[in-house]
Amino acid sequence: MAVGPTTRRRQLGADLRRLRERTGLTLEEAGALVGVSKATLSRYETKEGTVKWPAVDALCREYGASEQERTTLVELAKGAKIQGWWRSLADPIPESMNLMLTLEDEVVREDHYACMYVPGLLQTRAYAEAVHRASEMRCTEQEITHMVDIRMKRQELLARDDAPHIWAVIDEAVIRRMVGGREVMRDQLHHLHDQARKPQVTIQILPFAQGAHAAAVGSFVILGGPTPELDVVYVDIIGGGLFMEKPAELERYKLAFQYLSAQALDIEASAALLDRARREL
Repeated sequence: MAVGPTTRRRQLGADLRRLRERTGLTLEEAGALVGVSKATLSRYETKEGTVKWPAVDALCREYGASEQERTTLVELAKGAKIQGWWRSLADPIPESMNLMLTLEDEVVREDHYACMYVPGLLQTRAYAEAVHRASEMRCTEQEITHMVDIRMKRQELLARDDAPHIWAVIDEAVIRRMVGGREVMRDQLHHLHDQARKPQVTIQILPFAQGAHAAAVGSFVILGGPTPELDVVYVDIIGGGLFMEKPAELERYKLAFQYLSAQALDIEASAALLDRARREL
């Protein structure tokens, strides 16, 4: 896939930190060498906000980076301006969604565990409207329509030539929960069944019969970048979501997803259960 501005920015932060740690310098010591504050350099390394490429060039020289490393990081800094399709929308994007859209626009894979609702990338419009109407009680119809429009636009990700692989482990409770009424739910299950036929989509159902499992904490998504160090975990919480990218956090959720996938039905059995649930409506 094409490397987008957010991926470039995050890669730059990871590489700057790696080079500094290789020299044994602290943030304060390294910042003093090139005339930037400890806070600014920390922001550069934590992959947040804009960077000034002359500062990156100076840091690389102080770190003893090779000419190739320095050139690569300077180019990353020049191209690390965050922007995406959602920036051109007439209505503003809620802050809670901004980072998700930014990251998702450049992922190579997404691993979903869903215990409440069908993952957003696999929802029908009617199902998405029912979900938003139930969870956003104070929103107007116009605001709900706007949020659903964004969700439908996100799904264009699956139609790209370089579409990411979507692997969804869906709790049986999700396909049994009546969202939007029988017709809406029947169409949603049919849509899931169709999506599962796509080569870039894998769907497994975690049946009730499995009992206790590895993700009692709730739904989450592992957003996979071009390299493991750029992976991010997104966990649903009321009013938005929580993003985590520390190695220990990533390892915990990746291991949980591996266990969930192992506990879930295989692809054929999952498709059969989806079809049975749809026919029972």
